[in-house]
Amino acid sequence: MSQQATTNAESAIGRFRWVICALLFFATSINYMDRQVISYLKEFFCRPTAQGGFGWSNSDFAYLTSAFTAFYAGVTVLAGWFIDKIGTKIGLALSLIVWSICGIANAFVGGLLRMHIIVRSAFAIGEGGNFPASIKTVAEWFPKRERALATAVFNAGSNGGAMMAALLVPAIMVRYGDAQGWKMAFVITGAMGFPWLIFWFWLYNPPSRHDRVSEAERAYIRIDDDLTASQADDATKISWWKLFRYRQLWSFFVGKLMTDGVWWFYLFWLPDYLNKQFHMTKEQVMLPTFIVYGVAIVGSIYGGSIPKKLIERGMTVYKARMTTMFIIACFPLLVLLTQFFGDVQRFGGAAAMLAVAMICVGATAHQAWSANLFTTVSDMFPKKNIASVTGIGTMAGGIGGVLVQLLAGKLTDAFLRAPQTAYLIMFVVCALSYLVAWVLMKILVPQHRPVAV
Repeated sequence: MSQQATTNAESAIGRFRWVICALLFFATSINYMDRQVISYLKEFFCRPTAQGGFGWSNSDFAYLTSAFTAFYAGVTVLAGWFIDKIGTKIGLALSLIVWSICGIANAFVGGLLRMHIIVRSAFAIGEGGNFPASIKTVAEWFPKRERALATAVFNAGSNGGAMMAALLVPAIMVRYGDAQGWKMAFVITGAMGFPWLIFWFWLYNPPSRHDRVSEAERAYIRIDDDLTASQADDATKISWWKLFRYRQLWSFFVGKLMTDGVWWFYLFWLPDYLNKQFHMTKEQVMLPTFIVYGVAIVGSIYGGSIPKKLIERGMTVYKARMTTMFIIACFPLLVLLTQFFGDVQRFGGAAAMLAVAMICVGATAHQAWSANLFTTVSDMFPKKNIASVTGIGTMAGGIGGVLVQLLAGKLTDAFLRAPQTAYLIMFVVCALSYLVAWVLMKILVPQHRPVAV
């Protein structure tokens, strides 16, 4: 089909579903901007009190990020179940309100680690609803052939939010000074979520009763539902506890457990790595972190588009998804070269650029992997269970995130005089996680098996 014909067909069907996807993108951007604020405050938090900081250790910071991740992991299970009950419109809105208020509250707890842990854990309760609600929304608004791409687009918001934080938080710290800047960073970023609510309530309704969606677009959204006769009826819902009987759930669970921690590591520890390895200041960290997350957006969207192309060429949905994920899982192996290229004595002034390039590959591969991993849920489960399954899998990812961050904290404390060694170990973990996850997922679900009720 020619480009012109494709464009004409799209125009005839309608494209309002992509407006909804754009709303999910901005919600995810706000979500990740708010959660990543603390990564740019680590240097201040861990600065000795005699120099005006809080005097935390690397392990203290790891306890804070791990507490957030643990609560995030725990609440996503309940959030998924809750959103399946009340629907995505109210569910996502409530999540954003809670995390925005708690994000602002983080500015008023002083330097006590315990108070930061309490408030950041409450913040995690709000953030836990974003992905279950968004994945459920994609399943409601997109046919299977487009779900990986739509997921990649909204999931690119995690990069967009990280890019915003990379530019905004250091600038706030410079503008207001460290003593007030850390507070203003929480207040300004936390408040940015509220304008989004106006557009969400104005533009969102389910496609079945949305007056801006044509009948042609409604039919297109359902076009793949009839391709798999064994797919469970969307009117049927599996009870929450029975979900654990299915290998399909455990495949998603393992995929998230093994790989989400890598992304948490990039989010919370990349600025520290650049500071420790290359002695970058908070202003100097802005550009490389911005580049890492910017490049990852391209990879995320392209990775999400691959299954659609394979499906259109006749490959089955599951085979296209798993083939794509295997290819993606090979790219993080380049992260093994990060510390080789990051050797200043060997590569001089180019070392930082080369090391960041390897991390760009890893971050890009993760986002492409994540977009496809999420859509395995909607491939195999009824729509009414998607938020619940996503919540359970996200909990597994949070558990992986806790373990990875605790490891990072312990290693950076153990190798205070040789942080390069600590980060070498971490990059080995990051490089190998995806291939191990893919093998385990393939063992659990060797062929496409939709859940039959």
